Amino acid sequence: MGVFRWFYVLLVTALAGAAKPCFPGCRCEVETFGLFDSFSLTKVDCSGVGSHVVPVSIPLDTSYLDLSSNSLERVNESVLSGPGYTTLVHLNLSYNRIVQISAATFSKLRYLESLDLSNNRLEALPPRSFYYSRLVDLDLSANHLSEVRTSAFLSRTQGKTLNIDLSRNNIVSVTRDRDAPPPNIWSLNLSENRLSSVPDLQGIPLRNLNLDQNPISAIDARSFLGVESLTHLSLGSLPPLRGIAPRSFKELPLLQVLDLSNNRNLQSLSTEVFMGLDSLQELNLLYSGVAFLPKDTLKHLPSMKSITWGQNIHCMKTVKERQFHVKNGLIRKEILICRDNKGALSAQDVL
Repeated sequence: MGVFRWFYVLLVTALAGAAKPCFPGCRCEVETFGLFDSFSLTKVDCSGVGSHVVPVSIPLDTSYLDLSSNSLERVNESVLSGPGYTTLVHLNLSYNRIVQISAATFSKLRYLESLDLSNNRLEALPPRSFYYSRLVDLDLSANHLSEVRTSAFLSRTQGKTLNIDLSRNNIVSVTRDRDAPPPNIWSLNLSENRLSSVPDLQGIPLRNLNLDQNPISAIDARSFLGVESLTHLSLGSLPPLRGIAPRSFKELPLLQVLDLSNNRNLQSLSTEVFMGLDSLQELNLLYSGVAFLPKDTLKHLPSMKSITWGQNIHCMKTVKERQFHVKNGLIRKEILICRDNKGALSAQDVL
């Protein structure tokens, strides 16, 4: 019994030593990693505390900071600096009242990978807004953005500084801005904004792009130039969209999932719309105005596995074998097997 009591005292002492003070109203949670829990990071949740929470002091090893739902109207580099901020990997500023940010706002957060600015009142993104962080995931949904330019993610000279000799009107030297990492954003959410066209995002290695619920009225062959790394693209609920031009997705050879759902004014899609989508596996046309696809559509979609459309019809591609032919041998034909929400089945030839 004495040994057990001694072990209990040691355990309580260790837990007490691991406890960290937290800003009033916030909650600090320590997560341990590594052999014998030799490495720890702290998650700080200050959501719903109130606007007085900033600037908030956080533990030195903080990796996640939640400042959502605090009615914040302004954040700047002085608010997001100090001990603990240099290790931040995730920052949540959603559901506030932030109207603007500057090029310096996140400049001290060099290890930041995930930033949530959704449900604010941002109207513009100045150049170099996110240039100094190592962002991978950026959520800008439900703001008031009517335009998004590549300059928000890149410097004007794309990481280079030009030294110009004005007397000779020429460039003397070119040096790289080594303090700023190149953009590495994989996931960008721009849904529920005021974008009237697909933004120019050339030079950003995006894999996931969400443009749902924007007043985008046209999609053409230049819409997705320079974002050839996309694998998931969502273009749902675009009320003004009535058509998609041929070859609009020809620059997206790696695209696997295309969501065009809830576009009720989109009545038809020509076969040429899908040219270049060699990797597309899933096409979502649920609750759109598209009632059918041209019979030879899948000739341009060699990787297609499923299509969802109508009120709730899900179609899977399969191979149907027909009777053996003396001249051509066994005939194999690709068809769509479709099932509606009542379980009824139908088959449609697609080749």
